[in-house]
Amino acid sequence: MRQVVLDTETTGLDWRRGHRVIEIGCIEVVNRRVTGEQFQAHVNPHREVDPEAYAVHGLSNEFLRDQPDFSEIAQAWFAFVQGAELVIHNAEFDVGFLNAEIKLLPDPSKLLQDMCEIHDTLD
Repeated sequence: MRQVVLDTETTGLDWRRGHRVIEIGCIEVVNRRVTGEQFQAHVNPHREVDPEAYAVHGLSNEFLRDQPDFSEIAQAWFAFVQGAELVIHNAEFDVGFLNAEIKLLPDPSKLLQDMCEIHDTLD
């Protein structure tokens, strides 16, 4: 079984208020063994990071300005997670943010739950 453990960092706590994804990290696990395959990307959010969020992850506005847009990393990320069971702590948070990013793409593809099975570690 192929699983991908996923985590994000964001500019704040609520995608409904315009907060954005600034980092995606994924590690592949096959048959309960870490394979060494991973996906990691920083993303330019085109907005400021809330001070409270910065205190958690330490990703500065200055650093993020030089990072690619979500649209530039989306296809590589989709290819990495496609068909995997995603294992996410507090999945509602991460999936909400990631789906908000997908919806902003010029040609939005399927939402995350249409590409992958999602397992929340809180369940």
